[in-house]
Amino acid sequence: MQIKIFTIPIMGGERLEAELNQFLRSKKVLQTDHQLVNGAEGACWCFCIKYVEDLNANDRDRPRTDYRKLLDETAFERFVALKEIRKALALSESVPAYAVFTDEELSMIAKLEQVTLDGLKTIKGIGVKKVERYGQYFVTDLPDETN
Repeated sequence: MQIKIFTIPIMGGERLEAELNQFLRSKKVLQTDHQLVNGAEGACWCFCIKYVEDLNANDRDRPRTDYRKLLDETAFERFVALKEIRKALALSESVPAYAVFTDEELSMIAKLEQVTLDGLKTIKGIGVKKVERYGQYFVTDLPDETN
């Protein structure tokens, strides 16, 4: 996540306003905060933009994978549950969901008979850092298949 600050004067700030709008269109914005500030030089709006580079802008044209077709019914149900866990983690950390685990990684987790921290490390794309940071949520919160 990155942060950019914009300060736009109330009067005569059209060029800076256009720059802000162009920036917002070109980035994946996670959060914006703004405040009206009255200073010695006049009033201005201060914007704090939290964002990530939209590295996957070219991927929007790529066809989406239908995991319902690729996974059996039980694995797909686990996949859906895993996506909910990922979504909650991503929101709490203000990161895009794919930064936690990608859909492909989640589908591989869903195929595991038993999800363990060591098992997560065997999945392509999931390294020690991701397991340390997020692994316990997926091991602990995975629906129990024995009920």
